[in-house]
Amino acid sequence: MASAMVKGGGSRLIKSVSAALGTRFYAKVATGTDIVSAAPNVSLQKARTWDEGIASKFSTTPLKDIFKDKKVVIFGLPGAYTGVCSNKHVPPYKENIDKFKAKGIDSVICVAVNDPYTMNAWAEKLQAKEAIDFYGDFDGSFHKSLDLVTDLSGALLGTRSERWSAYVVDGKIKALNVEEAPSDVKVSGADTILGQI
Repeated sequence: MASAMVKGGGSRLIKSVSAALGTRFYAKVATGTDIVSAAPNVSLQKARTWDEGIASKFSTTPLKDIFKDKKVVIFGLPGAYTGVCSNKHVPPYKENIDKFKAKGIDSVICVAVNDPYTMNAWAEKLQAKEAIDFYGDFDGSFHKSLDLVTDLSGALLGTRSERWSAYVVDGKIKALNVEEAPSDVKVSGADTILGQI
């Protein structure tokens, strides 16, 4: 039995959960999708201090530089310094970094709709910067391109990332997990994605 919810109308985003497959399907993002093609001309901003931002002339990182010829685990979350993100989502990725590396993962990336300076300070607070690469999606263009946004205005956060994870090889999504609710870490956590590599 399958259930579906259309978000934003039409084919903008279709969330489908299949009991038989245990998989979600998206109009733009699904297993097999080229993540770089799905978000053309989009760049992310590597976590850094303000001074580092000035020194780099506020450079950004094109998606092809992040994913091409690499095995990447990427996880998105609603925001830096939020409770579930800080306490339940990021720590298991940090704690399991050796297991990811043993499976040939080149980088584990955390991305949120935040500026790179906030992401940097948060990564330092979590003492996770050495293990995980943190990136800001300051205007949400990455998540909007992938149809992985949610409205969290009720929590005074505005438009934010869904809570999700993906295993990506040379830009192709091999596994994708998106939570039903932003407060859940049931399918997007480190243990799940480790089992999918």
